[in-house]
Amino acid sequence: MNKRHFLGTAALAASFPSLHVSAAEKTSKGPGLLTVSGAVGKTNRGPVDPALDQLMAKHGVKFDKAYVFDAEALRRLPVVRIKPTLEYDAKVHALAGPLLTSVMEAAGVAADAMLALRAVDGYVVPVRMADASSYRMIVATEMDGAPLALGGLGPQWAIYEADTLPAFKDKPLKERFALCPWGLYSVEVTRG
Repeated sequence: MNKRHFLGTAALAASFPSLHVSAAEKTSKGPGLLTVSGAVGKTNRGPVDPALDQLMAKHGVKFDKAYVFDAEALRRLPVVRIKPTLEYDAKVHALAGPLLTSVMEAAGVAADAMLALRAVDGYVVPVRMADASSYRMIVATEMDGAPLALGGLGPQWAIYEADTLPAFKDKPLKERFALCPWGLYSVEVTRG
């Protein structure tokens, strides 16, 4: 065997694991907080594992590939701030996070897509990308300057500023947020 060829091949092969780790680090440094599956143009994870993806399995979420956002990936997107009056305490709160459409675009979702927003309690809301855009719906990651907590309204909350939207502002407070699942953790995408 040619020693030079062997050493060159060994050096090249040794570099591949570091390339793989580097690519993985760019897509996810922390735990996955939001999984976008279905008709996505970008992927960074494989199929649902019924043993390890317990919540998804219990909710019947199935996919072969998906795009997962960690906290850092969500923070890298432009932040939008809204101040809706919330149904839970009838007070105005400052919510911040990227536009839902920006999150979907980062996952390679088409503008004509249909989204199924799924919360940790199993609540699922169908929303068209066009409606998410016209409502300027955000994926809120913080409220009143603090991160949204799991066990509260987080880790993410798909929400809009209902007080200013013609479709919602005149409705009773308890009826304004039916399209806004708190505890958002999964979005299933289908083509519109």
